[in-house]
Amino acid sequence: MKRLLDFIFSLVLLFLLFPLYLVLAVVIKLTSPGPVFHVSKRIGKNNVIFDMLKFRTMRVDTPQMATHLMKEPEKFVTPIGKFLRKTSLDEVPQLINVLKGDMSFVGPRPALFNQDDLVQLRTEKGVHVLIPGITGWAQVNGRDDIPIPVKVELDAYYLAHRSAWLDLKIFWMTVVNVIKGKNVSH
Repeated sequence: MKRLLDFIFSLVLLFLLFPLYLVLAVVIKLTSPGPVFHVSKRIGKNNVIFDMLKFRTMRVDTPQMATHLMKEPEKFVTPIGKFLRKTSLDEVPQLINVLKGDMSFVGPRPALFNQDDLVQLRTEKGVHVLIPGITGWAQVNGRDDIPIPVKVELDAYYLAHRSAWLDLKIFWMTVVNVIKGKNVSH
């Protein structure tokens, strides 16, 4: 049932947000050289690597690593990138990943292909069996501000307690956090 809802809602949102996609694509192309989308190798269900889409917010010469681990990430941000990150509009292309079945609206955030420590801990806790999400329990409880072991405990909590109600709670908390600018990557 969750997959069917993910498919329907992502299809509807892609249709409704298509004009926004076009505007953002043009602005990204006009403000920095490079592609509109950033394709990131991520760890999906059962630790299978997939290509996750985002609107590009960083220069094309940015190292492939988690932004919070970079020494001076702000020097790589494009002119429109800070706005896209603050509003979480950079995440909108992930609706395509949801439509394809690589992702869900709610689930553990997909790890980068090189975050071996996170992948190992999630596998030990059995979290790797979940389809990753655009947002998740760890996202609404601290995002990148929490250490990886705490993030994995939150992911394990989601695994043990997942339900339609918890997904709705996470979705609502995500909307509130985005509006408030809380736990949003800058």
